[in-house]
Amino acid sequence: MSEPVRVAVTGANGFVGQAVCRTLLAKGYRVRALLRRADALAQPVDGVAIDSRIVGDINATTDWKDHLKDVQAVIHLAARVHVMNDQSDDPLAAFRAVNVDGTAGLARAAHAQGVKRLIFMSSIKVNGEATTNRAFDESSPTAPEDPYGQSKAEAEQMLRDIAAQTGLEVTSLRPPLVYGPNVGANFAALTKLVRRGMPLPLGAIDNHRSLVHVDNLADACATAVAHAGAANQTFLVADGVDHSIGQMIRLLAEGMGKKPVLLPVPEGVLALLGRITGKSAQVSRLTGSLQIDSRAIRRTLDWQPPVDAHEGLRRTGAWFGKQGS
Repeated sequence: MSEPVRVAVTGANGFVGQAVCRTLLAKGYRVRALLRRADALAQPVDGVAIDSRIVGDINATTDWKDHLKDVQAVIHLAARVHVMNDQSDDPLAAFRAVNVDGTAGLARAAHAQGVKRLIFMSSIKVNGEATTNRAFDESSPTAPEDPYGQSKAEAEQMLRDIAAQTGLEVTSLRPPLVYGPNVGANFAALTKLVRRGMPLPLGAIDNHRSLVHVDNLADACATAVAHAGAANQTFLVADGVDHSIGQMIRLLAEGMGKKPVLLPVPEGVLALLGRITGKSAQVSRLTGSLQIDSRAIRRTLDWQPPVDAHEGLRRTGAWFGKQGS
């Protein structure tokens, strides 16, 4: 009987990484967690211990060799992530050092150790920040608007070059906003406002946002590990149902057993307030549209997201509803 496939996961302790590890173990894979710090050893999942290795900071000099022995696939989640109001003197250089140079070093080390496939977590920011008349799909041009998106686009191209040179199979996944229980950042902030019953001036917004539940993204990663059709492909990954910001809030509130207070403030007024307060980017993320056509991964990999889009938001709301203020 053959040994289970061993998959190394970088960033295994992150929000997405924990879900990926759970999904891989549930599907019978062995998991090796590649972590940055010694105080972040991966915890057992459902009683199954995870082989944890400390790799330190990720950059061009990271030594991956010993950590990739006996590994058949790598899911690369670790990255310098997008942040509002980046304080770095040179944000693009900082993003490139981790997301491009660090990824290149991992890919070359993976090939040298006989790893067959690398799954790279990219971002829909490679395509841009918003859609108007047409959803993004795999044929959409790359048009990153910030250093983070640019670094992800450059990393994708670099991986394509390495794949062509070495034969390492690479799959890049571009998700939109990832949500689910314990999500952080802006989504958590919005959800906490809903939990507190705060009136929100978003009732008149008729936008369309694609999202992906963390368990759906994790399942897509696990599917891409083994499916022959995933080799050297780029896929956009989403739940498959788009929501207005009002619909998102209503579903989150429904999971909490609450009725949201949505005030019908015109979008133009919100845009003006954003300019006055210097928060135009935040307002645009709430009121603008960003749609993803994820039919390619469903068709090519015969993949269906296991978590229903509406139920995913309700579950997320229910989780936040149980948390303290």
